[in-house]
Amino acid sequence: MTSDAHRTAETVWRLESGRIIAGVAGVVRDVGLAEELAQDALVAALEQWPESGVPGNPGAWLMTVARRRAVDRIRRDHRYAERLADIGHRMETAATAEVDPERIEDDMLRLIFTACHPVLPEPSRVALTLRMLGGLTTTEIARAFLIPEPTVAQRIVRAKKTLGDAGVPFEVPSGADRADRLSSVLAVLYLIFNEGYAATSGDDWLRGDLCREALRLGRLLAGLMSREAEVHGLVALMEVQASRARARTGPSGEPVPLPAQDRALWDPLLVRRGFAALLRARELGGPPGPYVLQAGIAACHARAATAADTDWPQIAALYDVLARVAPSPVVELNRAVAVGMAHGPAAGLAVLDAVAGDAPVRDRHLFPSVRGDLLERLGRDAEARAEFRRAAELTANEAERRALLRRAGGA
Repeated sequence: MTSDAHRTAETVWRLESGRIIAGVAGVVRDVGLAEELAQDALVAALEQWPESGVPGNPGAWLMTVARRRAVDRIRRDHRYAERLADIGHRMETAATAEVDPERIEDDMLRLIFTACHPVLPEPSRVALTLRMLGGLTTTEIARAFLIPEPTVAQRIVRAKKTLGDAGVPFEVPSGADRADRLSSVLAVLYLIFNEGYAATSGDDWLRGDLCREALRLGRLLAGLMSREAEVHGLVALMEVQASRARARTGPSGEPVPLPAQDRALWDPLLVRRGFAALLRARELGGPPGPYVLQAGIAACHARAATAADTDWPQIAALYDVLARVAPSPVVELNRAVAVGMAHGPAAGLAVLDAVAGDAPVRDRHLFPSVRGDLLERLGRDAEARAEFRRAAELTANEAERRALLRRAGGA
């Protein structure tokens, strides 16, 4: 009975922790304190449920206990009168009020925008998002990103302190500030997804848990911000990319390039969900943003029954638009691949070499990897082998390094 109750509590925490922390933060207006109080509620569940039994609505039970503790904490605080004046009558009724789904949705939005605030460095935004919204422990985050657990713990502690010291309000910004902050939120979610989709280091190329977590948070955000096309665009992009998971690695865990993947292994449900999200984004109108454009590119691949059926001219055209909307050397690198497939390897090589002077891109393993592929298709085998060897030296992922070395030996 004890182990069953503990498993239930931990499962509910993983699913509901973001909503619980958001609901408490809406009361205390302090993200760090809200997490502490929510975890107190989890401890209470671990202690009480084995004896009293799991309640009918365990998520609501945790929310109620956490909010009661928030009220008690403020009443004990020496600044109670000052805070009460600010918080008002809702503090008196928070402990007994029914959970308002719309109110919790508002608080979830506030929590997402707070965890991804630009005042925090990107690694801290990622750690805080996974902790607060994903319910992951510091151990799980450290394992996912192959960094020491104390480093993750420090990032989370410093992030909370930074938010407090900077006086970051627990709110969803409006106007231009909202657009700027939303781009930060989407960037964090996509960074988490990409780390799972093509791990930058370690032995495994795929980390499905991170992909699933980013997709779950993206779907949540799409439900909360249903009128934002870029949110649906990001979800569409992640859905379609996630659909390829089973086909992206071989029997030994080696990466399988997109043209060589067995498309029968692609998940049709995720593809359909991706198409639906992309349709929602397009129906909202307006010029397509970076995520809508990237989702359109992913959809082109998903529509092709075989690699030979891929509409590369359309993909190259979408990359042309993306390069104007969100110019970056990384976009140019991907555009080089598309142009090389649509108009020949020499054309792709010209696009790639135009960004060769950008050190951050030139010194990443993807640059020599793409260049090696284009050179190989041009019959310049010796140069291609040298590029694949250089790419193998630059990657920190062992599975990818082995694949690149094989290409260097057989180019």
